[in-house]
Amino acid sequence: MTSRMLKSLRLPLAAALAAAALALTACSGGSSAPSDSNAASGGDDLGLMTPGTLVVGMNLQYKPEMYLDDSGNPTGYDVDLLNAMADDLGVKLDIQNLDFNGLIPGLQSKQFDIVSVGLGATDERKKVIDFSRGYVPYATVLAASPNSTRGTNVDDYNQAGVTITALQGSTSEQLIRDTFPNATVATFPDQNAALLEVATGRADATVVEDYILAEFDRSNPNQVKPLDTDDPLALYYGSYGVQKGNTKLTDAVDAFLCKAQNDGTLEKLYTKWMAPTMPAMPEGC
Repeated sequence: MTSRMLKSLRLPLAAALAAAALALTACSGGSSAPSDSNAASGGDDLGLMTPGTLVVGMNLQYKPEMYLDDSGNPTGYDVDLLNAMADDLGVKLDIQNLDFNGLIPGLQSKQFDIVSVGLGATDERKKVIDFSRGYVPYATVLAASPNSTRGTNVDDYNQAGVTITALQGSTSEQLIRDTFPNATVATFPDQNAALLEVATGRADATVVEDYILAEFDRSNPNQVKPLDTDDPLALYYGSYGVQKGNTKLTDAVDAFLCKAQNDGTLEKLYTKWMAPTMPAMPEGC
């Protein structure tokens, strides 16, 4: 919700999904002893549409970052972090779940206070909405079958006759075209299909975000593994989208994220939900 680096787009998280719009509400417990004036006023000073309630637009289809559990309740990395944020700000949390393509227009039309779907803060998007600092790292990696003998370097796969898969329309697809111009790109409308193509030996490698690969590995252990390169192919950070001009809310969210980054909350939640190791987060806190 799909790094992490060149995303004028959104990885898997930016691929348009045809999801039926539905709304559901999840309330976090308000802080019993608010620590700042915003929390003390129940969000009155944050420019919220409804004082005391943080309305968040999401697309709950990106396991493990944000999805619906077997009981139909929102869960995942983003949901845990939003509950911690709501508690810190002293507000209730109201999650609205709808199709990805409706999130930014919904934020513009003031259906939500923020959007939580790991958006890349592109120049084009900055024209219509504001962004928080990054809250989730997206590391894009090159992965292949554990039995591959081709090698571990980019040059080993940037060759004619090599097929590399990606999710259709994703950041990863463009990254392959830029990084592996001599290879053949095979795209699929479903992320698992792109991974299975490598697992079954019909393709040589795939370019995918690390947390998606980790989730695939839970269900298909030792079928596709990241190559042991020194650095990810790309690294970028997903941010919260905020209504244009609401600097009070943006500043409050940034303050919470810095606190969560410094006290280890971000890393704890990331390693719980996303991947075994959390990439470095942006400095500046």
